[in-house]
Amino acid sequence: MEGVAGIVKWGQTGGDTTLYHEGRVLYTEEINAAVRGAKAAGATEIVVMDCHGAGGDWTFNSLVPDLLDPDCEYVVQSEWTEYTEFLEQGCDAALFVGMHAMAGTADGVLSHTVSGQAWQNLRFNGTLVGETGINAALCGHFGVPVLLVTGDRAVCAEAAALLGTGLATVEVKVGLGRFSARQKTPRRARELIEAGAKRALADLSAVRPWDPGRPAEIEIEFTSPDRLQEYANRRGVEVTGPRSIVVRGDDWWSAWSGFFF
Repeated sequence: MEGVAGIVKWGQTGGDTTLYHEGRVLYTEEINAAVRGAKAAGATEIVVMDCHGAGGDWTFNSLVPDLLDPDCEYVVQSEWTEYTEFLEQGCDAALFVGMHAMAGTADGVLSHTVSGQAWQNLRFNGTLVGETGINAALCGHFGVPVLLVTGDRAVCAEAAALLGTGLATVEVKVGLGRFSARQKTPRRARELIEAGAKRALADLSAVRPWDPGRPAEIEIEFTSPDRLQEYANRRGVEVTGPRSIVVRGDDWWSAWSGFFF
C-alpha cells in the first residue's frame, strides 16, 4: 500500500481506522487499473495477490473485495510469500502495484524492508534488495518475469536498476522525505497504471525472470541485536554478528522458505 498515490502516513496502511479504510480503497482501485490494463493487453486469467502486511486480521487482507474488477480473482494468504500455486502452475508475467523503496532510502515514501523497525539491510548473493527484490526472486524462481512496477520515483529507480531497462515503471509520486510526497491525483495515477500495464504486457520477453544466483546466500542485518533473536534458532540460520545472520541454500527459494516461515 505504501506505493499508492495518496498514501504517505503509516496510519493509512493499517489499523481499524478511517485513514486505513480510505487507504484500502485507494489501494484496490490502483489494482483495478492494472487489471484493466492487463485485460486490454489480452490477458485472459488475472490473479490478484495482496502482499501488504497491515497487521492482525488485515494482514494480506487489505483489498476491498466488493470493489475489485469482476474479471480478476484474488488470493488472501496467511504468510507472505507462502502461496505459490499460480506461479507453479505457470504464469506469463507479474505486475507489482503500490511498491515502496528499500530501508534507508532517503526519498522513499514509507521506505522499509519487511519490517519498518527490525530489518536494516537485506542482500541476496551480495546484492542489496528491498521488497521488490524479494518478490522478483520469488517470481523468478518459478520462471515468471516482472514486467511492471508502480510506486514512488525511488522504487521505480530501484526496480529498474535491479531488473533492467526493459521493465515498465509507473511513477505516481515523488518522495519529499519518508512521510511526505508530491503526488499524482488518484484518478490520474490509475490512468497511468492502466496504460503502464497494457504497455508492459505488450512484450512478455522484455524482462528476464530474476534469479539472484545459485547457490544462494541471504544476508540480513537487523537494526538491533534483540531483533535478530526471532530468527536465530530457525533452520539453516547462521548468526554472523550481533545484528546479522546468513542463510544458504541450493537456490533462492530453498534458502528463503527454509527460515522465513
